[in-house]
Amino acid sequence: MKNQKVTNNIDWITILLYAILVCMGWMTIYSASLPDQSTSIFDVSQIYGKQILFIILSIPLIIVILTVDAKIYDKYAFIFYGFGILLLAGLFVLGSSHKGQTNWYSFGGFSFQPSEFVKIATSLVLAKLLSDVQINLKNTNHQFMAFGIIGLPVFLIMLQPDAGSAMIFFALFLVLYREGLPGWYLGTGVIAIVLFILALLVKPLFLIIISLVIMIVTYFATRRAMRNPLMYLFIFIGISAFVFSVDYVFENVLEAHQKDRINVLFDKDVNMQSEGYNLNQAMIAIGSGGWIGKGYLEGTQTKGGFVPEQHTDYIFTTVGEEWGFAGACVVITIFITLLLRIIYLAERQKSKLSRTYGYCVAAILFMHFFVNITMLIKLFPTVGVPLPFFSYGGSSLWAFTILLFIFIKMDANKVNEW
Repeated sequence: MKNQKVTNNIDWITILLYAILVCMGWMTIYSASLPDQSTSIFDVSQIYGKQILFIILSIPLIIVILTVDAKIYDKYAFIFYGFGILLLAGLFVLGSSHKGQTNWYSFGGFSFQPSEFVKIATSLVLAKLLSDVQINLKNTNHQFMAFGIIGLPVFLIMLQPDAGSAMIFFALFLVLYREGLPGWYLGTGVIAIVLFILALLVKPLFLIIISLVIMIVTYFATRRAMRNPLMYLFIFIGISAFVFSVDYVFENVLEAHQKDRINVLFDKDVNMQSEGYNLNQAMIAIGSGGWIGKGYLEGTQTKGGFVPEQHTDYIFTTVGEEWGFAGACVVITIFITLLLRIIYLAERQKSKLSRTYGYCVAAILFMHFFVNITMLIKLFPTVGVPLPFFSYGGSSLWAFTILLFIFIKMDANKVNEW
């Protein structure tokens, strides 16, 4: 009887949106990887055949998630997290290296990327921490506890090195902000990003002068409320030091491929036949789709194989070329609808753990979605971030599926007492 109640309270709208995205994703992978002579869609020697196998195997995974008691995610959150950290650390001993990164376990023909699943464990343990009534994110010690939970996997992933996967974890700071983290943390992060970009585009001295003018105007506009000029002086010194350090960081800290990706973004000394090739071909493919696209399976850029890795990180180029601007808007709308649905469900949770975890799910999916699409239209540096439910790969599909369906289970369980 209890299982029946849970089944009745499952949010089928979210499951429908998930199913639509997975089906559209497979169709896009099929088009991007279709050989000259097509074979069965179940041909596992082909990329689309492997992906449909991953999709089929997701079904029993979903059934297990919806069957087990939702309280298990609260009870064993720290165990899941600890196991995930061990998996990340184990990569440095047992991991396989590819393109200079050690972020996969390979066993025969099976590969497994633990960073995709650690996002789930991190979300669970962060939600468990924040659900504690004694935790207050205005308390510095509690802030550092939350930062530590997020920072540990980020540190291990950066050592692989995999900046794209590590960057996704910073989406969880949006959750912390929602749960009471002082706004100046988020504001400082945004200002730092803006200053870093501007320092690469204009002379540091000019940027310092502009910052000084802004600080002076701000001081005189708010001095009745904040009379301490030393605070403004310290902020100005911090901004100046940061701006002058950008050039050093760019030249001496960033890897060569990271510098190339930033230069490509700003059209600085870019060779479109080498470091700028992938992005240039992706933009050509998307632009060639026009308003309504060339038609499904009719993309000339896709069929010609001009866009490298088109079935993974660049999968959205197939959408743009074959389905056009209209089709791309439909896909984006479905993604946004799913995100808004998750936020809506999170807000109606009776349990703080469920609500916080729901926001973690929304934040992670949003970061993947936002970064993957904006990098293809030259609004964000190119990084290795898959598009949820679209990009090829068992690890990413299963990780996103588990991430989402744990929350669906929590939502279905909200009628019961935790």
